[in-house]
Amino acid sequence: MAGSYDPSASSGSGLWRRQPSSSTPRPPPAEPLRADIDPPPRPRPALQSLAFGLIVLLGCLQFLPATHFRDPTDPHRNWIPLDPNRSQPISANSRTPGKEEHSAVTKREADVGKLHIFSWMDCLDLRVLAVLANSTLSSSRHPENIFFHFFVSETEDEKLSYYKLKVFLPRSNLEIIGLKEVKEKLISPTSEGEFIESVLHEIVPFAIPSINSRMNKFLYVSPNTIVKGNVEELFDVDLGSYTIAAAEDCNRRLGDYVNFEVLNAIQRTEAKTWVSDKPYDKDACLPDFNVLLFDARKLDNNLVDVIAWWNKILNLGTQRPNQVNPAIALAFYGRYLKLPAFWKHHRSTPLVRENETNVLPFDGPKRICSNDKDQQQNFDHGSLWKTYLTPKFDAVLSHTN
Repeated sequence: MAGSYDPSASSGSGLWRRQPSSSTPRPPPAEPLRADIDPPPRPRPALQSLAFGLIVLLGCLQFLPATHFRDPTDPHRNWIPLDPNRSQPISANSRTPGKEEHSAVTKREADVGKLHIFSWMDCLDLRVLAVLANSTLSSSRHPENIFFHFFVSETEDEKLSYYKLKVFLPRSNLEIIGLKEVKEKLISPTSEGEFIESVLHEIVPFAIPSINSRMNKFLYVSPNTIVKGNVEELFDVDLGSYTIAAAEDCNRRLGDYVNFEVLNAIQRTEAKTWVSDKPYDKDACLPDFNVLLFDARKLDNNLVDVIAWWNKILNLGTQRPNQVNPAIALAFYGRYLKLPAFWKHHRSTPLVRENETNVLPFDGPKRICSNDKDQQQNFDHGSLWKTYLTPKFDAVLSHTN
């Protein structure tokens, strides 16, 4: 029969396929998808215009010149203003003005993190300066951050002095500055040139900001000094509202150098801002001007004139029997931050142990340039200075020519 099942037809494979039944239900047709959320709101045209305008404004600000910068090595990340009117940097080497102006911008950025130390020597003795520099570097954690600026008389050979010190301290950062530039900036037609000439060695520290406006915080150290302490600690001192910081020298009292009858009369009659409104104490300790920490941003621009005023009104003249200038002491009376006593410069090494102070006097032989009695006194030379100057370089630096 044609429609019957034939079992032999599938006997070879043992498989067979069942024909689909016409009664199987089909799935319903798919419906169109519907959104489960509302469509996004359309922004207002005014807001779109405002946002576009802000983007254009911020883009235009990128073309304005920079006014501040932050140094990546500064842990406090302070903003530092850029001063386009700063003066050219001073240098011991001769540079062309074009190069100095070209590098003026980068000088300010590079000064961040540097520790600037100034010193002044009229009777130039390179051995003394070498010991000052080497002792300071030897006591520092980061000597590469310390920069020395040495003022010398204009009669000295600046370049020769510079090269001699660089041979002794090849990795040091130092420069030699002649006083000709200093005098040109300090002595003006309106200033008292004769007075400034006579006390130039005393007022040089206070004139540094007018000579180099790039300096904000710097240290002045007397050249006849051996530094045993870490000067980096001084640069961490917060001066607050004060201009300078110095240790007290209670071996010297104000009453020993000033006539208090005259001083009291000045206080009653002179209404000057630099004259104290409180009674002066004759037993007040004088500041030690051998180690001075400066914040140049707070230094009075008329400070040299104030010192000249005190010198004139006290009739001090230019010759004094001692090394203390009462005019400078009165100009800073009650206006300086007191440093710890171990930063006081002792006048004689045997008076103090090395571990009791951070600064000691130079105890080696010195060059004599004048009839100064203090220079001609026969002091017993010590041996501490030899720690920082070998005999080989002592022979080289002791020759002035």
